[in-house]
Order: sequence, then C-alpha cells, then structure tokens
Amino acid sequence: MGRTFTESGRRAQIVQAAIEVAAEVGYAKASFSRIAKQAGLSSTGMISYHFAGKDDLMHEVVAEVTRVTTEFMAPRVSAAEGARERLRTFIESNIELLSVCPQHLKALIEVLPNLGGDDPTRAGYNAAVQLVIDSQEQAVHAAQRAGEFREFDARVMLTALRGAIDAVVLRWVGDPEFDVARAGRELADIFDRATRAEP
Repeated sequence: MGRTFTESGRRAQIVQAAIEVAAEVGYAKASFSRIAKQAGLSSTGMISYHFAGKDDLMHEVVAEVTRVTTEFMAPRVSAAEGARERLRTFIESNIELLSVCPQHLKALIEVLPNLGGDDPTRAGYNAAVQLVIDSQEQAVHAAQRAGEFREFDARVMLTALRGAIDAVVLRWVGDPEFDVARAGRELADIFDRATRAEP
C-alpha cells in the first residue's frame, strides 16, 4: 500500500530538515530532536513514525541529494552539443551546485563518511558513481574516435577530473567566500586544453 499525499509530504519535510541540520551542525549532532525542531514538529515521534532510525533517515538524505543534483545537472549536460561542450558543462554545472544547493552538498559530505563501509546506501552511492564514470569513459572513447578529443588514457583523465572537482568542493567547505563560479570556469578551461584534439 502506497503512502498518502500527506505522508509523502511529511517525509519530504523531515528529510529537508535533516539536510539542513546535517549541513549546519554535522552528522554526529544531527539528532532527532534538532531535526524535529527544524521541521517545526512538536516531538520526535513523527520522525520515528516515518523512519526506522537515524540511518534510515540519512539514507533518504543521500537519495534526495542525489535526486536534486541529478535533476540539476543531467538536462544541462544533455543539451550541450559536442564532446568538448558536454565536458565543460559537466564541470561547470557540477561546481555550480555549490551555489545552487549548498546545504545538500554539505549534508552529503557529512553523511556519506559516517555510513558504514558495508552500508547499502553508501555502497549503492559508490556503485552509482562508478556507473557514471564507466559511462563517461565510453563517451571519451567515442569522442576520441570522432577526433574531438586527443588520445589519452580515459580512466586516468576522469580520475584526475574527479579529484579536481573534489578539491574545489573541499576548498569551498573551508572558505565560504571562495568564488566557485570562477573555479568552475578555470577547471573547465584546464580540462578542455588537456583533452581537446590538436588543430
């Protein structure tokens, strides 16, 4: 039996509050009492009614962050024409997320490392990231065959790109005044020069 509209709305309200609390005070301090207060609930009982425990709620936080970030990035990347423009759009939209939904990114950074290594949500998230990388590797090979990208080891380049994006995120976490838009443009320029075919 599916959830009612009201139940779904309440769950979404609690998940959003959990995102805000985790982003503000961190995973360890994201108690049900803090989350209930953030959600405007009179007690923690409503959270316990909808979620089996903190891990269950945090699994939904990861799912919601993944949904929001995918909905933001996917249409932009799909609309870009040509491999070079898709690469640039992927990088810039990835970094733009830091400005568009900062609480979501901060919450994800807090929650994922605190889920056990064998936690199904963490494993599922890592598997989803791996699927994206595998898809990107195939796209790189296709662009190389088409002459849009030069010859290079696709997996090495994608690993370097992931590391560069993560480094920008970590700098942003430590410096809220960091110009993420400029960082996104510069990173896109760097990887465009590193991948494009010589004229």
